[in-house]
Amino acid sequence: MFQNKSPRYEILSQDAMAVLDKGWRRIVSEMGIEFMHERALDMFRAAGQKVEGNNVKFDPEWILEQVAKAPSEFTLQARNPAKNVIIGGDNMVFAGVYGPPFVRDLGERRDGTMADFQNLTKLGYMFDDLDVSSSVVVEPNDAHLDTRHIDMIYNLMTLSDKPFMGNVVTGMNARDVIKMTEIVFGSRESIEKTPAIISLINCNSPLRWDDRMLESLFEYSEAGQPCVLTPFLLMGAMSPVTIPASLVQQIAEALSGIALAQLVRPGCPVVFGSFLSNIDMQSGSPMFGTPESAMGLLCTGQIARHFNLPFRGGGGLNAAQTVDAQAGYQTLMTMHATFLAGTNFVMHAAGWLEGGLVASYEKFVMDVEILQAMKAEFTPFEIDEASLAYEAHEESGHGGHFLGTMHTMERFRDCFYRPFLSSADNFDRWSRNGSKTTDVRANELAHKMIDEYEAPAMDSAIKEELDEWVDKRKKELLA
Repeated sequence: MFQNKSPRYEILSQDAMAVLDKGWRRIVSEMGIEFMHERALDMFRAAGQKVEGNNVKFDPEWILEQVAKAPSEFTLQARNPAKNVIIGGDNMVFAGVYGPPFVRDLGERRDGTMADFQNLTKLGYMFDDLDVSSSVVVEPNDAHLDTRHIDMIYNLMTLSDKPFMGNVVTGMNARDVIKMTEIVFGSRESIEKTPAIISLINCNSPLRWDDRMLESLFEYSEAGQPCVLTPFLLMGAMSPVTIPASLVQQIAEALSGIALAQLVRPGCPVVFGSFLSNIDMQSGSPMFGTPESAMGLLCTGQIARHFNLPFRGGGGLNAAQTVDAQAGYQTLMTMHATFLAGTNFVMHAAGWLEGGLVASYEKFVMDVEILQAMKAEFTPFEIDEASLAYEAHEESGHGGHFLGTMHTMERFRDCFYRPFLSSADNFDRWSRNGSKTTDVRANELAHKMIDEYEAPAMDSAIKEELDEWVDKRKKELLA
């Protein structure tokens, strides 16, 4: 977990915030938001909101009353207490890529497998810069669909001791995840006291929450587990082409979902989610790492702080087909804005490729390099008498050099960020070592780390109970 103490880059004036505030209020009160679940509609109706079919027209002040019940920050517990994280405030918490059906292993692009899921989970565990295990770091297409969620969560629980994300495909899947978590953490009371699962609940933008996502929201919120309520906005497709219009829609969708979570369990932790980019207006393809997505991130961070809510957004997003220069500069474009915005929970921080269709071994490693460099950039440095190094000038003198001064000798080991992947070799040495490009070096390092992986210890009695429940539950689902 990284604490970002740098000033936030806030680009919205008070007048601009007032215009956006008027806009989201108009959407929720005049157009309304669709909720495709009777339970949600009944709850809104009982709370005095206007329900017409599946459409709910809200009193904006009522929404704000509900949103105010959510905590501004919360702790997410890990199996290893030393790896607990706090989401909110100055804290930045990072998770790997989420949801790709395909995997890229250097030159090979193919369907993801359970072996890939396990490998990428191991990498996420071994890199200290990643704080949370992503629940679908790649889709294990060779695992049975009916029991796949159990296999994935079991691997997250046993191959890593970090916090993890829950499954949201169905309410039943969410219940299974909660039960497994109760076993690992001792009881339902334990995880209600300090949450252990964080889950992504996407809005079916524009202006609709679908039944499956809502069922998962009900289960996790009732158990006191945080949900990341995220509008899915690609400008030009799921929202209008202007950033202000998309921001207004994003506020309306996110706050309406957060209000529902607070109806289910007042005070339950939530995260104001953002997935905001644009399409290519020539092809219709999703675009990532664009100036518009960066500006959207900066605005949304400021908006979430306005509502006193933790904020999710950004990551290593790009639209590149392979690990090339485009993948690098688009990822950096997004990640830099992620830090400037003061994002609290960062999904897709490592491994994202091809617009999210691919989880890449080499991109996973390269993204951690970017992440480490960003953390170094956003760590404030001290300016004091010692840092001015006047004595080094005295020792070096005019026209000298500082390589051998005492000031340098005392600090050379850690005075600069030292990359673990980048090469500074001259051309001859780089050639003698095989002329390996960055993607090749990254892929080799990924597989070296996987080969050297050692699983974190797990209490034998807990593992036995978990194994017994998993075996029984999978037989029930496959019967």
